[in-house]
Amino acid sequence: MFNWKKKALFLALAGLALISAAGCGGSAGKKEAGKGGEIVLYTSQPEADAQKLIAAFNQDHPDIKVKVFRSGTEEVISKVLAEQTAGTVQADVLLVADNVTFEQLKQKDMLEKYASPELKGIPEAYIDKDHTYTGTKVITTGIIVNTSKAKGDPKAFADLAKPEFAASAIMPSPLYSGAAAYNLGVITRTQGMGWPYYEALKKNGMTVTKGNGAVQKAVVAGEKAYGMIADYMANNSRKKGAPVKFIYPAEGSPAVTEPIGLLKTSKNKEAAKAFIDFVLSKKGQETAAKMGYTPVKEGVQPPEGLKAITDFKALTVSVADLFQNRAADKERFTTLFQK
Repeated sequence: MFNWKKKALFLALAGLALISAAGCGGSAGKKEAGKGGEIVLYTSQPEADAQKLIAAFNQDHPDIKVKVFRSGTEEVISKVLAEQTAGTVQADVLLVADNVTFEQLKQKDMLEKYASPELKGIPEAYIDKDHTYTGTKVITTGIIVNTSKAKGDPKAFADLAKPEFAASAIMPSPLYSGAAAYNLGVITRTQGMGWPYYEALKKNGMTVTKGNGAVQKAVVAGEKAYGMIADYMANNSRKKGAPVKFIYPAEGSPAVTEPIGLLKTSKNKEAAKAFIDFVLSKKGQETAAKMGYTPVKEGVQPPEGLKAITDFKALTVSVADLFQNRAADKERFTTLFQK
């Protein structure tokens, strides 16, 4: 027998979904020909940094309202893909951890090609050849050390697997953090490290937590003496007076570029392009540097305490290789650390 109560509930929920979609994009759709209205940004940036970026953008574009959904990269992308399946993508612009994540969306034909006029000064290595996304900064992963709790200084990633550092280190999970997922793919394909390195970390009592923010909190509080972390987070904590320092590992550093891209389904592409242009502009890059990030654009100085992109060794692996193996890498990591 047909259940009319279930049908009524379904129609009500569908109506709410349409209202929600209209609320996020309706007014922006009317402004598509210009650069006003509203856009929705999905990002893995810390909430405070996203708001600082938007505030700087609004100094130049006060007529464009930017709404934000913020979470870890993996959750942001899961949300976008679920919305794509339902035909209700709310995001106009994506700003998340790494290019491998964007390759996933590119393969699904979800990204609009857009060659920003602000690309000058950005190395080609950080620009997608098809212009579906562009790096906005360079974030390396290294080692944060709590100087009041540490019994010694690790010089390399390999040191964290040594007995003297047993049960005293923490790292973000690749199941939550896009940067950590990228690091996993790079490190397991780096000569002298590979999967044996992660196996050694497991044996040495490495703690796995949700994301870089949790690593930062644990090491700053002294709950752990060491952590694998994004450079800017350790450096910002140091500048705020925390007893920590950041070490660029001897093997080299995995480096994500936190790309930005435009969704094909955007209801306000002109305003979205204006936002992308600002992020890649000199002023946008200076804003990023003030927030503690290493800028991707030549001629913009990195923040005190961090190296410029030409001054550290970057560990690199084929993006295609990382993209094709990301799911398998995360599955193997889960199996390893659930033992």
